[in-house]
Amino acid sequence: MTKSPKGTNTVCTHVGTLEDKEYKGAASPLYMSSSYAFEDVDVKRYPRYFNTPNQEALSKKMAALEHTEAAMIFGSGMAAISTALMTFLQAGDHIVFQQTLYGGTYNFAVTQLEKYGISYSFTDGWEVSDFEAVVKPNTKLIYVETPSNPLLTITDLRGVAELASKQGILTMIDNTFASPINQTPADLGIDVILHSATKYMGGHSDICAGVVACSQENLDKVFHTAICFGGSLSDYTVWLLERSVKTMGLRVKAQNDNAMKMATYLKNNQDVENVYYPGLESHPGHDLAKSQMTGFGGMLSFELSPDIDVSLFFKHLELIKPSMSLAGVESTMISPTKTSHALMSPEDRQKQGIKDSLIRFSLGIEETEDLVHDIEQAISKTKSMTVPA
Repeated sequence: MTKSPKGTNTVCTHVGTLEDKEYKGAASPLYMSSSYAFEDVDVKRYPRYFNTPNQEALSKKMAALEHTEAAMIFGSGMAAISTALMTFLQAGDHIVFQQTLYGGTYNFAVTQLEKYGISYSFTDGWEVSDFEAVVKPNTKLIYVETPSNPLLTITDLRGVAELASKQGILTMIDNTFASPINQTPADLGIDVILHSATKYMGGHSDICAGVVACSQENLDKVFHTAICFGGSLSDYTVWLLERSVKTMGLRVKAQNDNAMKMATYLKNNQDVENVYYPGLESHPGHDLAKSQMTGFGGMLSFELSPDIDVSLFFKHLELIKPSMSLAGVESTMISPTKTSHALMSPEDRQKQGIKDSLIRFSLGIEETEDLVHDIEQAISKTKSMTVPA
């Protein structure tokens, strides 16, 4: 009889937990050593080799959550992204990126890849045909991000995976915005899954980490690049991340619910021009998101009316924090043009549809009534200060 798979919250809580054999404590013990024996041992352990006890245990939890054979923990999301890209690309290769990307990934592509003789193309849109249109004979990798940062565009993961498989192309996704609670790309045919674990996995705005999850064969390749780049994570932070992941399912569910409520409220707010959230039926990717996600996520973006000064609006917020990063238990807002996508040129931001009036809203776990009140009082104060005399 086949054993039924464990539920997501059970995986978050139990898989990859180190057993405290000496004192029988409920929490994983923390092994802080950076020096381990090399004689008469099964594994020669060293932090930069991603194989300390805490690193190995957390990697098992991450792989279980993403439904992959294996995973590795990195020092940041960009460490995971850059290491994975440089593992599967070499001089003469070509990579296809979708049009809308996290600004750090975009900056890495346009400032680093050509140094290594690697060419790249960006799609004109998010349809599978847009990816197919820029595939070349030397294309080795297709890179997607869905929902995307910051406009929450939705890419057809099954369609991209089928396109890539037919042509022997590897697929890679930044799954940060969705988290494995809302989306498991490996089940849809995607080869390599990336995360900024700083976000939903950490969830408390107090650690920085990254994840690569994939088959054991592909992870073996990533490992050989990773030990050269040195993007490992300290065991204390690994321990904190393992602790945080235990509540990820509960946190993300609350954030999903808050995002849906706030997206609906903002859509009906006369001081808001546009709302970008795949949970809204008006979102162009709504049906696709329903088919490949189990929840619509805790992130949304919106544009205030032109007569409302965004900088003043931020200054008048009292509860919601105008703060960088995302996915903490506290709600935050940013201006992508000044933060996550500041490294892009104004022209490139315009191509992606990222306006100066755009606000990215990361929902926390507060009561939505309090969030609504904060937005309304901030808008009211901003409008009163900008009314002509």
